Amino acid sequence: MILTRYRIIALAALVALSAIPVHGAGAGYKALRERMVKRQIEDRGVKNPAVLEAMKEVPRHLFVPERYRSEAYEDHPLPIGLGQTISQPYIVAFMTELLQLKPGDRVFELGTGSGYQAAVASRVAGEVFTVEIYRELAASAEARLAGHGYSNVTVREGDGYFGWEEKAPFDAIIVTAAADHIPPPLLEQLRPGGRLVIPLGGPFSVQQLVMVNKDLKGRISERGVMLVRFVPLLGH
Repeated sequence: MILTRYRIIALAALVALSAIPVHGAGAGYKALRERMVKRQIEDRGVKNPAVLEAMKEVPRHLFVPERYRSEAYEDHPLPIGLGQTISQPYIVAFMTELLQLKPGDRVFELGTGSGYQAAVASRVAGEVFTVEIYRELAASAEARLAGHGYSNVTVREGDGYFGWEEKAPFDAIIVTAAADHIPPPLLEQLRPGGRLVIPLGGPFSVQQLVMVNKDLKGRISERGVMLVRFVPLLGH
């Protein structure tokens, strides 16, 4: 069930955000975003024009706690509460590029967090469906995304291990927490020809970011891409 039970929480968070400009695109933040994209992302090999444009557009400082806004465009993750983090900008851009998103694609995200990755993906794809296991984070992300105009993102509180069967199949799936295996429901909900990106490995070690392809006959192939470090996948 979508966040109907937590609508009051979400509305309260939205009221708190209402004083912030819709795009948070003051000249200072805009310049920081452009520098971030050039130095941290484009210069490190991310070339997809749509991804670069999305990273320039989405105001990362509105997706971090206020006390960390001065660090929002630095090259590292930041805490967002409840032991969770927002990934460093380069990783967000890199994972988004790996998915090879196209306008009209339907994307599933496991691990909404603050909503930043979903916001970026929504500027490249058609629709994003994202699940967050922490009620408070799901409610605040839903309010934040709605309040800043990301109308093609739908948030649900729940265990993302099982995907979102009613909205499947998906052209692309992104997992933003480390697991010791690929959840079978996600493979089932991935459309033939689709892509899935997931960090695999233990919670207290470096993990391998794995790119998964499902061919038109439903056959699965995997390849390791790079070493990463993510918070552990919770739930099932």
